[in-house]
Order: sequence, then structure tokens, then C-alpha cells
Amino acid sequence: MKENFDVIIVGGGMVGAAVACSLGGSSLKVAVIESTPPQAFSANQPHDLRISALSIASKNILATVGAWNGIVKRRLCPFRRMRVWETAGDTEFCSDDIHYSELGYIVENRVTQLALLERLQDFANIELMCPATIDKINYSAENLPEVELADGRILSAKVLVAADGGQSRVRQAVGLGVNSWDYKQHALVIYIETDYGQQDITWQRFVPSGPQAFLPLTGHYGSIVWYNSPDEVSRLKALPNAELLQELTATFPDCLGKVNAVLATASFPLKRQHAQSYVKPGVVLVGDAAHMINPLAGQGVNIGLLDAAALGEVLIEAGKQGFEPGDLAVLRRYEKMRRHENLKMMTVMDVFYRVFSNQNLPVKFLRNLGLGLAERVLPAKNKVMRSAMGLEGNLPKLAKGESII
Repeated sequence: MKENFDVIIVGGGMVGAAVACSLGGSSLKVAVIESTPPQAFSANQPHDLRISALSIASKNILATVGAWNGIVKRRLCPFRRMRVWETAGDTEFCSDDIHYSELGYIVENRVTQLALLERLQDFANIELMCPATIDKINYSAENLPEVELADGRILSAKVLVAADGGQSRVRQAVGLGVNSWDYKQHALVIYIETDYGQQDITWQRFVPSGPQAFLPLTGHYGSIVWYNSPDEVSRLKALPNAELLQELTATFPDCLGKVNAVLATASFPLKRQHAQSYVKPGVVLVGDAAHMINPLAGQGVNIGLLDAAALGEVLIEAGKQGFEPGDLAVLRRYEKMRRHENLKMMTVMDVFYRVFSNQNLPVKFLRNLGLGLAERVLPAKNKVMRSAMGLEGNLPKLAKGESII
């Protein structure tokens, strides 16, 4: 027997669950399909390796849909300052300069996902199917999209939302192509115990082999992100923790402080990917299914949550105006809101990466000059800060703390 929904969201990760929560309490009947339930959270557990720097806009989205308290009651680390430097150039951003208490929050991805999944269960119009495995996706422009589950259920939807990541099965099934390229560099993530107590600063230093970054976590813990060639990252990752600790101590700046222990590592390649279109009749892409960005400034999750907020706003507004949620004209409103904004952020990160990885002496001089000017030209510095906080550009209502229901 076929079950009919207005919206089916494939992927119950942070972005997919945020789409669902944005539709909570509306007249739309929503299903969320997630294959793997997140592990339950305990404050006594070590921090996860997968973390994100949530912007103020992301906090607004999560708070407005009712999920932020679920994060606060678990674990998060606010940060007020952000430092960027290379050789002679150096600038530090502080939330006090633009009258905010924080620049953002370091949160484990699992904590954000758990808070959202917990919240969506409060809504009578949303059904969470987890764990659930998809056997087949049936799509044609003339018929409603269908999802066949391994347990025999067949679900149809007026709009199928692909929130299933960079290798999106939905995107491939409906024939939406991507443009992509690799940066020929990997990132090594290292979970450390620090001698310092909980810090309120993130920093990024640029060296010839690639950026080095520090993200604070709660207590005496932090996360190091070490960008380097694939071969060097493989070598470092293969070292025993004690030897990797020696390499860290020798390579990273003094401001990191004494590192007491390396606790865990992971690595991933750097890749840029952008869907050639975000929409087809009855299908829409959000988050990594639509775009993958250089993680240099940690904006991947933030622009994904902005996608979720924009899609929720468009679908709710379409319902109020009497339009079907899967109409191509409706979905194109979402694409118009997000594609240019995402491409702009992707391009800025790409230029930033290429400029700071270039060892040509005139380029080095100009970027050091730029960092020095950024420190002294306050209007420009504050605009950069507001952009990093997600407070610039064409923002969805949820990102401004406004309800859409």
C-alpha cells in the first residue's frame, strides 16, 4: 500500500532535520527517512571528531525552530574571538566590536542532529522513519516521486528533498549533474587535550604547506585541523599518538599552549562541488547534496542550514498562496534565494584558499598587506566579521529569528 506525503526528506542529518523542523506545525505532511540513528549523547563521552562552527545565523535558525535548547542542554563551546595570520600579516576579530556576545559556537555535529531530531518528534505532521533503508527511487517529471523502502513500504511525495550528502543518491537518481574539482590537499583533524582551560578563540595560521587551525571545545579540549598534501596527511595519521604529539609541538605556534595528549584523528580530502541545478519538478537539493565547499572558514554546515531555512520558508509561503509544494516555479524560488548566495560563499573561500596557498613573493606581500589593513580598517573588518556570522546577504526569515508558520 502506498503512503502519500506532501514532503519526503531523504537524510535526517543536520540539514535534512532542519528542513523538517522548519515545516513543523504546518499543514504539510512530512516524512524524514534516515538510515542510521545517531548515538545517544552522554556528557561523559569524549568529543566527536566531526564538529562545526555554527554561526549566529545558524543559531537563529535552530532557536526559531525550537532546537537550540537541545544543543545547550548537551554541549557547546561559544567563541568570541577569531585570529588569522601569516608571517607579517595578522588580524583578530572580536564579537565585542560589533556588540555581540559571541561570534559563533563550536558544536559536535551529532549534538546538533540529536537536538533537531528530538524537536521534530514534537510535531504531529512529521513522521521520522529511522532506521530506514531505501531500495529504490522512482522519478519522472510527469509523476510524483516515489521512494521504495527495504521493509516494503512505498512512499510518494509532492516534493522529494535530497538532504543525503555529497554523494546524494537522490540527486543521481533524478539526473541532476554536478561540477566538481579536488584541491589536491587533505585535512587532518586531531582531537587534543590542552593544558589551557576552555578557550574563547579560534585561529588559523597560513604556512607554505597549508593552513593550520585550532577550534576550542569545552573544558581542556580542542580540535586541530592540519591541512597538507595527501601523502603528508597519510604519514601523520599513521603515526602513534605520542609521535604525532611531538610533530604538533614542533610545528604549531606557541599560542596553542602545551598539548597534553593526542586523543583521536581523522582525515578527509578537500573538494569543491556544485550541482548544475538545485531543482527539478518535484525534487530539490539542500546542503551537501547541492554544494560542497572548502572547509577553510567552516561555512559548509552554515550555508546548508540557510538552505533548510530558505526551503522551509518557500514551501510554507507557497501553501499559504495555494500552490503545490512540488511545482517547479515554487522550487525555483528557493533556488533563486540560495544558489547565488552559495556560489558567492564558495567563490570567496576558493579565492581565499588559492591566495593563501600561493608562495609567490608579490602575492605573499599583498596578502600580508591585506591582513594588516583588515586590522586597521574597522568598517571592512566588521563587515567580514558579520559575513562570517551569517548576518550579511539575502537571509531567510528563520536566520533573522522570524517565524514562518
